Amino acid sequence: MIIGVAGPFSADTEAARKANLDAMNEAAAKILELGHIPLIGVNAALPVIEKSNIENKYEAIMEISMAVIDRCEAILMIGSSPGADRERDFIKSKGLPVYYSIDEIPIIKNKIC
Repeated sequence: MIIGVAGPFSADTEAARKANLDAMNEAAAKILELGHIPLIGVNAALPVIEKSNIENKYEAIMEISMAVIDRCEAILMIGSSPGADRERDFIKSKGLPVYYSIDEIPIIKNKIC
């Protein structure tokens, strides 16, 4: 199953943004260990946004993140934020699972790892 990871990214300091991104990547690593494919929208968005000259970087990040989440079959919420909640609500609107703990995600017997 392709599982998106959603949580807060925006923060007042670069260190706090890094900590938020690290938390999402750590959760994604655990999802991979369970045999699923993890995706994080902000990971796809940041390299592109950093090279762009657009004004509304937040909305661009969200557009890319939502495109990534659209490909997911479930989402793991590791925290709440306006963007993460938007991703969660989108997955819910499609009738797909929303997980709030890594322990809720089923283990695949024939794991990829």
